This record gives sequence, structure tokens and C-alpha cells, in this order.
Amino acid sequence: MVKARGDNTTLDLLTEWNPPAVAVRFTQPERVRGSSFSQRISRAVSEVLKDCGKTREEIAAAMSEYTGEEVTKNILDAYSSMARESHTISLERAFALLHATGDARIFGMELERFDLAVIPERYLGAVDDAMIEDQREQLRKSQLAARRRWKGSAR
Repeated sequence: MVKARGDNTTLDLLTEWNPPAVAVRFTQPERVRGSSFSQRISRAVSEVLKDCGKTREEIAAAMSEYTGEEVTKNILDAYSSMARESHTISLERAFALLHATGDARIFGMELERFDLAVIPERYLGAVDDAMIEDQREQLRKSQLAARRRWKGSAR
């Protein structure tokens, strides 16, 4: 569909639309930078807590329910403080934080260092499709090379 002159209501897909982000990551990585692993994790926990829309007490209660262990607001404060490097969140509690907030960015942040990504499960089919297409392209190239060798040797 072509946008008519003076048309302010038709969406121009090439200039006005951006595809939604698929990978779960912090959109402003500078906000979770730190000089050490524990500092990055503390900043990430802090960002997740800020962006969640729930109080720390509510998050702590949900984490406690998930783990079956008491998690308090003070513990969350310690996890999100760069000054308390000895209080880095455990993997179990990081999953409890994900459960309580629905925010998996803390996992995506560190997995990116290993060229991995966290994506919503609904996109796995698209990833499989892209990988199959890549494989088909590689097979096509191999087939063409084999055909050139075969046809070239028939002289």
C-alpha cells in the first residue's frame, strides 16, 4: 500500500515500524556495567527491581514462596548494592527473582558474553526454521561445487 500525499494515518512500514526485540536483554547496557561480575549482577538486580512495578516487599514475598526460604527486602537491598559484593544473588534466587518479576534480562546479560541469547519460547520455531534454511543453503552450495567438479571432469 502506497502512502498518499498528506496521509498521516497510514503506517509506512519501511520508516515507521521497528520489529519488536526478540532477545531478552537490557536495552541500555551502560546501566548494568561494572568492573566485576558481582558489580554487573548487582546493577542488573537493581534495574530489574526498579523496572518491575512491584515493591521490594512484594518481590521478596513472591521469591520466598517460590524457594520455600525466607527472602526479605533487606536481602534484595543487599543483592542490588554494589557496595555489598559478598551478597551476590545465587542462581536459585535469580530464578526466584525471574518468577517474582517476570524479567529474565539478568540471564540474557551474562549469556551474551558467550554468544548466547535468551528468547521467548514462542520464537523457537522461527530459530529452527532459520537454522534449517542455513543448512539448506550450505547443502545447495556443496551440491553446486560437487556438480562443477563432476561436470568439469567429464571433459
